[in-house]
Amino acid sequence: MDQIKRLLGLIWLGLAAAAAYFCVVEFGIPKMRTGKQEDLVFGIIMLFVLTPLISIGMAIFGWFALKGEYNSVNEEISDGI
Repeated sequence: MDQIKRLLGLIWLGLAAAAAYFCVVEFGIPKMRTGKQEDLVFGIIMLFVLTPLISIGMAIFGWFALKGEYNSVNEEISDGI
């Protein structure tokens, strides 16, 4: 089970990179180039608020899974019961 968690950590890191790319290329930059005010506001929010929040959060979760931080969670819970 621990190996599966580590493999999924790699997958989460890949998803974080893909989400960052998708948010910048598909949402952020095209919306900022339209010239409309509502699109400009949405593009700025996507680029500077949501993209870092989503990609960094997913990357941290994947990094912890890859490092094995979640391996002992079940052992700690069963020891406390």
